[in-house]
Amino acid sequence: MTPTLVPHHPARDWAEIQERMLVPLYEAVYDRLGVGPRSRVLGLGCGSGLALLMACARGARVTGVDRDHARVELARERMPEGGGHTVVEGGPSDAGDVAGGAFDVITAFHGTAELGPDLVAVTRSAQPGAAVVVAGWGPPERCATASVLRVAARLTGWSPSRRDDLEEVVARAGLRPDGSGRVSCPFGYANPDSAVRGLLSTGDFDAAIHATDPSQVEKEIREALEPYVRPDGTVWMPNVFRYLIART
Repeated sequence: MTPTLVPHHPARDWAEIQERMLVPLYEAVYDRLGVGPRSRVLGLGCGSGLALLMACARGARVTGVDRDHARVELARERMPEGGGHTVVEGGPSDAGDVAGGAFDVITAFHGTAELGPDLVAVTRSAQPGAAVVVAGWGPPERCATASVLRVAARLTGWSPSRRDDLEEVVARAGLRPDGSGRVSCPFGYANPDSAVRGLLSTGDFDAAIHATDPSQVEKEIREALEPYVRPDGTVWMPNVFRYLIART
């Protein structure tokens, strides 16, 4: 019998389940850079805007950009009125002149490997010496979720970003490295259904879903999650994320 698929609403699931898993990463970066009332932050691939909202809470003026229409709409709903905060639908190069530019912090917490040459264009809108932050997975042996992501790799040949990708992205953009760090970001879910919804919302399994039967993808994700289901039914996967700071 074909298993029943968990209802999947990618943008809403990202906003309600998955995005919060990276709060420790956002906080660590903002603390290290001293993001506050004088900061002008540009969030590339801002998703549904939680990282932007956290910067707003520190008094920063924020601009976000993302290609996903549904996530952009959710981010716009979250932004406080006034203060000049803006969320733009499009790619990194579309954010260059938004809100007058002159950003002193540019973050790429998600989808770093996809930035490519766009990062060069967007840094032209930064202040001299502005901080550019790229982030990605830490060592696979310290990321429990790596075993689940291997489902996508097995079905499509996709693989999560290698550790060295951050340095490569920065080097291609002509930026100079200025420090890095690691942050514990455990993925915790109320139950396996919630875990499946959250993980599917990342986009890491999209190619697998299009390449094969979606029910098979979900079945294999559930099987990979089994070692991390606790006696009370919750799911807990310790992970480490890594960020790299560069300067314009």
